Order: sequence, then structure tokens, then C-alpha cells
Amino acid sequence: MNAVIDDRRQWVPMTVLHLDAVLAIENEAYPVPWTRGNFIDSIAAGYDAWLLVDARQTLLGYFVAMDGVDEMHLLNLTVAPPLQGRGHAREMLDRLVALCRERHAQMLWLEVRVSNERAKALYARYGFQPIRMRRGYYPLPPGQMGREDAAVMSLKVEWE
Repeated sequence: MNAVIDDRRQWVPMTVLHLDAVLAIENEAYPVPWTRGNFIDSIAAGYDAWLLVDARQTLLGYFVAMDGVDEMHLLNLTVAPPLQGRGHAREMLDRLVALCRERHAQMLWLEVRVSNERAKALYARYGFQPIRMRRGYYPLPPGQMGREDAAVMSLKVEWE
């Protein structure tokens, strides 16, 4: 089911056929990217995995989220680095909140690296509240010792 946003962008369900393009963005965006296996496992598990594409079918970004009981957990939200700062992440969050409402999820949860100031600021502007820290949650890039903490944030999903 492709849902048209406007004449320039569309939502497309992520499949394994999209993974080369997804991984190209993932590897450019993160020092410790998700693997092909992470995406395949998420698709196979039936998680919500969506691509945001433009009229030429250029991949702008994607997200992966997992349903829970009365909640949803955002696992990955990524905008192609050259296209960041143009509102695509906010558009993906809008889509995710719409999915929460469809599924009657009352809360949306996420973890974000404590060093990812840009993402934390985006989530805070969107209305996410910091809840707690997860110590040693994220691996560090190859060659670095230790692990990085994650900020856990949540958003109460409002009903219209």
C-alpha cells in the first residue's frame, strides 16, 4: 500500500529489495550502522518498516518501529545525510505518530545516543520527553573501547 503524501513524496513499505539503498544511507549516516541482518530480521518480524521516497523514487529516509501493547518503539529513523535539515525526519515522525493512532498506541518510545545532539534536539522539539539513561547501550565504532549510553525518550500520543 503506497500512501501518497503529495505529488513529490510517497511512503513505500521496505522490503529486502530496498536494502542496498537503505544500507548505503545507513553506512553514511552512522559510525556503527545497522547491518543487513538487522533490517532483514525487522522485516521478517513484521515491524513497521517504511521508506520515504520522492517522485523519482529517490530514497530520502526510512524508519523501523516495533508494535507493543498500547505502545510503539522507534528502532531506527534515518534521513539521507545530504538531505538532512529539510523536514524529512519530522515528516517521518508524523507518519509514525499516525501509525500509533491507527494501532491505538498511547506511547512512542525511542533510544538515542547521548552524543547525537542533533537527533535529541529534533525529538525534543517534536515533544519527546527524556525519561532515563541506558548505560552502555550502544557499541562504539571499531577501534574504540567501551560502549555509549542511550537517552530513553517517550512521546505521549494525543488522540484527536
